[in-house]
Amino acid sequence: QVQLVESGGGLVQPGGSLRLSCTASGRTFSTNDMGWFRQAPGKDREFVAAISSSGRNTYYTYYTDSVKGRFTISRDNAKNTIYLQMNNLKPEDTAVYYCAQVLWQNPRPATPIGSWGQGTQVTVSS
Repeated sequence: QVQLVESGGGLVQPGGSLRLSCTASGRTFSTNDMGWFRQAPGKDREFVAAISSSGRNTYYTYYTDSVKGRFTISRDNAKNTIYLQMNNLKPEDTAVYYCAQVLWQNPRPATPIGSWGQGTQVTVSS
């Protein structure tokens, strides 16, 4: 079973940037579609972004509407890592961010499968 470790969160002012990382164990990482999710205090966990596996000619990505144009998901299969570059952060982006393997059919939100990591806290506040 793939184990996931998220990192890169922190406290940032509105308009600032952070890059989250998620490193996975397991030799099948490159064949998995992967995604980022977040959970704000008092709210359900929600989909943020997804990226396709390397089994196709190019990586496909998909974002929830609230982060389009601000967040970018990417992956480095040689490092078993996916990233979430977050720019122009807003207070409403404050949440614990998680990565996960996903079941996904572009262009729709992805469904998480497997286990979660511990998450990484992102706080956007002045």
